[in-house]
Amino acid sequence: MKTIQLALATLLALSVPAFAQHNAGNSHPSSGGHQAIPSHGPKAFTGTPHAAEPGRNYSDKADHPNVPHVDGRTWVGHDTGRGDANYHLDHPFAHGQFTGGFGPGHVWHLGGGGPGRFWFNGWFWDVAAFDVGFCDGWLWDSDDIVIYPDPDHDGWYLAYNVRLGTYVHVEYLGS
Repeated sequence: MKTIQLALATLLALSVPAFAQHNAGNSHPSSGGHQAIPSHGPKAFTGTPHAAEPGRNYSDKADHPNVPHVDGRTWVGHDTGRGDANYHLDHPFAHGQFTGGFGPGHVWHLGGGGPGRFWFNGWFWDVAAFDVGFCDGWLWDSDDIVIYPDPDHDGWYLAYNVRLGTYVHVEYLGS
């Protein structure tokens, strides 16, 4: 009887880290507390576009990062509109379109690289030149990210960093 109890206790002890790991990627400390991964990307921008300029302050509240980030359902900084020259591509989707899955049901673990070329799960990406400064704190070999389609900028996607609650524009380079 003690052998069965010992085996069950061992099995339980070994399964706890797996459950903890599964839930670890679903929150981030973007504003001092924890928020869930956004259920969807931003809606297409309507209204008067905000000028995209170097040195812009993205910190919409105390203790919020001064980079594009998600605050609840609001994608802070995704307000420059379709005509933003910083995200113009002469050949949108030149390497095909990403079909690996979008949103919180598809959390990807970065496998290495840096802003100029990074990868996960055999897919390769790069960060928009204008956004490189927004991903200084990213851990390119260990952070979890979620990909969302960008409704305003053809050929671009938004990579949301689960740990930081921030995002950048990324281009899919293929597999």
